[in-house]
Amino acid sequence: MQRIVGLSAWVVLLFCIVVSCSSKDTAGANADAAAGDSTVTLQHSFPKGFLWGTAIAGFQVDMGCPTLPASACNDANSDWYQWVSDPELVADKSTFGSGDPVSAGPGFWQNWPGDIDLARNTLHNNALRYSLEWSRLFPDATAEKANSVADLKQYANADAVASYHKIFAAAKANKISLLITLNHYTLPLWLHDGKACHADLDTCKNRGWLDKARILKAIALYAGFCAQEFGGDVDLWGTINEPFAVVLAGYILPTAERTNPPGVPLRTTEGVGVAFNMMEAHCLMVDAVHQYDTQDANGDGVLAQVGIVANLAAVVPKDPSKPEDVAAAKHADYVYNQEFLDATILGDLDRNLDGVVDEHRDDMKGRMDFIGINYYTRMLVAAGSIPGGQDFKYLDFLPSLNAFDTFPQGIHDVVMWASKYKLPMIITENGSGGDKSTSFADYLQPHLTQLHQAIVEGADVRGYFYWTLVDNYEWNHGVNQIKMGMFSYDATTKARKGSALADHYGQVGLNNGF
Repeated sequence: MQRIVGLSAWVVLLFCIVVSCSSKDTAGANADAAAGDSTVTLQHSFPKGFLWGTAIAGFQVDMGCPTLPASACNDANSDWYQWVSDPELVADKSTFGSGDPVSAGPGFWQNWPGDIDLARNTLHNNALRYSLEWSRLFPDATAEKANSVADLKQYANADAVASYHKIFAAAKANKISLLITLNHYTLPLWLHDGKACHADLDTCKNRGWLDKARILKAIALYAGFCAQEFGGDVDLWGTINEPFAVVLAGYILPTAERTNPPGVPLRTTEGVGVAFNMMEAHCLMVDAVHQYDTQDANGDGVLAQVGIVANLAAVVPKDPSKPEDVAAAKHADYVYNQEFLDATILGDLDRNLDGVVDEHRDDMKGRMDFIGINYYTRMLVAAGSIPGGQDFKYLDFLPSLNAFDTFPQGIHDVVMWASKYKLPMIITENGSGGDKSTSFADYLQPHLTQLHQAIVEGADVRGYFYWTLVDNYEWNHGVNQIKMGMFSYDATTKARKGSALADHYGQVGLNNGF
């Protein structure tokens, strides 16, 4: 992919940072890792109990079942389904959709037994990151009648609840620990009408993250329901996936590289408002999960652990010899990497993002048990301002980067930087869109080497999830442009196909190192 600089890089950044039964062996992946291959001499051994997994997201993998009827497989009740399926939006070039039908996806909703088997027996994973789809569980607005978790349960889609239970139970039976993301971009249509808000953000009725009172109440109840319903199989929970990706691609600079409903450009005031609403939502979700998940899924004596899934970039000045670039990079790092964590760990809010704390909130302090880190690349920053951003202090820098620029040192640097919060960390995403036959030596091995070095230096990293298990529906890019899976699949039968990358990663999981 060609180098992209300046204005378009804002959205390339989103894509890079953005951009889941039966078993042949019931001994468990941890036993595999303990046994390993006695003939292998490891240069990099990871801590005992380290989580090796892949990450998937419900919207991206669930749909496209090979034989189930569309009504049983597709989730037609989310803003993202509308965003990529509504004929008028597909024809609207300003939404930057691929036009690929959701039926082109890999169909995990039906194929999950085979995918869990691949994760367990080919990749030797002991963990899987997957997301619940709010709109599957609560497909219509009757859910808003609920005023408590007990009330909410009567509005849940029983078939969806049963299907999730089957998937989670199969993972648990295969000794696969689940990290479940509660909100991976998508919102129910009854909360967010992306089409109407794309047409007129000021007058649309269901405004999603902009409807602060509605969404904070609803998402806290949803988190509590999920924690109570699925806590017997889940101990690790992620609240919101990549909040600033939603902000930037949804409200500041949506482009063909990455868009997100409602896909309105240069609505920076609204975008920053969304960011702070998401911070508060995260805190409420953490409290709800801790209140309602009272089961120890893996028997280790530790109940639910909850964290954010943050997209963090290694931020460096474009020209280190220029003081203005150094200052711009420092502020970019603060805005993009630090503010959300400061708010939800320290309780320190900086509403104009100028680097000065405006407000301290004890009710938001300490709302993080671990930090989930999605790392893909670095951000080179120069002094300047995006067009239309001159009046906003937080837009006083210009990022530039190359999508999928391989910068392994960045994963070390980001982890060491985040260690200042003194919390456990999990790499919740890291992956390459490169050739599956070469990306172990070119991408995965160098990144794992740098991650191992961070652990040697004292970073408390508990796990690593490669993005992703199987090629998927990559948001507005659809299925044909970005292929990041360990496995590919046949477009018609949805049969999975292995790769050299999967074989290499399987050896890492088997030996708990390389």
